[in-house]
Amino acid sequence: MANPFDDDGVRSGLVAKGAPGDNAAPLSITEISALLKRTVEDRFGFVRLRGELSGFKRAASGHLYMRLKDEQAQIDGIMWRGNAARLTFQPEDGLEVVASGKLTTYPGRSTYQIVIESMEVAGEGALLALLEKTRRRLEAEGLFAPARKRPIPFLPRVIGVVTSPTGAVIRDILHRLADRFPSRVLVWPVLVQGQGSAEQVAAAVRGFGAIAPGGPVPRPDLVIVARGGGSIEDLWSFNEEIVVRAIAECPIPVISAVGHETDTTLADFAADRRAPTPTAAAEMAVPVRAELAATLDELALRKRRAILRPVALGRERLEARAQRLPKAESLLQPQAQRLDDLSEALRRGLERRAQAARERLGHDRARLAPHLLRMPLAQGRERLAGLARMMLSLDPDKVLARGYVRVTGAHGRTLTDREAAAQEAVLSLKFRDGELAVAPAAARAAPPARPRPRRGGDEKRQEDLFG
Repeated sequence: MANPFDDDGVRSGLVAKGAPGDNAAPLSITEISALLKRTVEDRFGFVRLRGELSGFKRAASGHLYMRLKDEQAQIDGIMWRGNAARLTFQPEDGLEVVASGKLTTYPGRSTYQIVIESMEVAGEGALLALLEKTRRRLEAEGLFAPARKRPIPFLPRVIGVVTSPTGAVIRDILHRLADRFPSRVLVWPVLVQGQGSAEQVAAAVRGFGAIAPGGPVPRPDLVIVARGGGSIEDLWSFNEEIVVRAIAECPIPVISAVGHETDTTLADFAADRRAPTPTAAAEMAVPVRAELAATLDELALRKRRAILRPVALGRERLEARAQRLPKAESLLQPQAQRLDDLSEALRRGLERRAQAARERLGHDRARLAPHLLRMPLAQGRERLAGLARMMLSLDPDKVLARGYVRVTGAHGRTLTDREAAAQEAVLSLKFRDGELAVAPAAARAAPPARPRPRRGGDEKRQEDLFG
């Protein structure tokens, strides 16, 4: 009978056959995979692995797939959607984490993997590295650019506050606002730490930005995102990308007041202003009303001074120029002196003229004797008497008393010849004792005028009429 074993004791042959005394049937791949799966899960029911994330991706189903690796080895990892929703950070390649779960195998690829139930960042150093990496990525997108920063309104009428409704933060903000300038405050209550806090903060910021102006709920003029101090873990929600983007995209100016003075989050970089504390945020939001009133009074005083200053300066300039002007007396002195000179010259002139008149009067006194003055008067009388006698001698009516008659025409003109008298229709004869109107003899002796005969056919018809 042929020996089924070779020199090394290894079964060899063309057709698989059972060996004498061998009662172990061969296992299928599925059977060995199941045996391995049970063995691994029984031996490593719960493990915690520390490694760097690589090849991280999120499936459409919400499950997370990744690899955990160190310098010399790697292992596949999977995190189901329910556990992934409880993560407090955003996994990404290069992040060192501590993953807790159980080892199992995946028969489809004959590989082993860890089913992760929870995952944390491996220490504060790794968390800070993740923070810096996220900061550089968001900064490269321009979310922290100074050009995006908007000015805070000087006196907001409505202030929206995103914070926990039960902590000391909201009380500090309300108290500080009441002390400085009482304002209307809308509080959007959120979780500020733990699972789901980042989503609530982002939703609150976006909710304030979505309020329509003029609606039943007043739209804030300013939003304050606030939280008290804590460790980097406590403040991590405000480093989440969802919160940072919500603040950067908010249409309303945002003040970030997360933690204390030494705490810094990515929300501070995205906000328009960073306040070291929530109380400081309230101080940034509104001015002090008393100081504002004092400032207004000071501005009003400065305004009055500014208005009156040109008047005062004009008065000073006018006074200075008036002082440089000559006095009225000095301006009138030359004219007054000239008036005195003219008055004196007038007086002397009048005196000279009076003296000259006296002298002429003295010289002419001899010619003003009474008999000399009466002589021209007598001569005049004689001349007037001569003219009167001449006028009487030349009067045409003077001779009427001696039987003469003066003949005048129709217009009172004296007629001196017959031809002129024959042309008058009526003559007026003026006698000594009155006038008499007569017609000239030529007018009485003239025969009556005969009618002129008619011409032509008219005369023939007349002869026919009486013939």
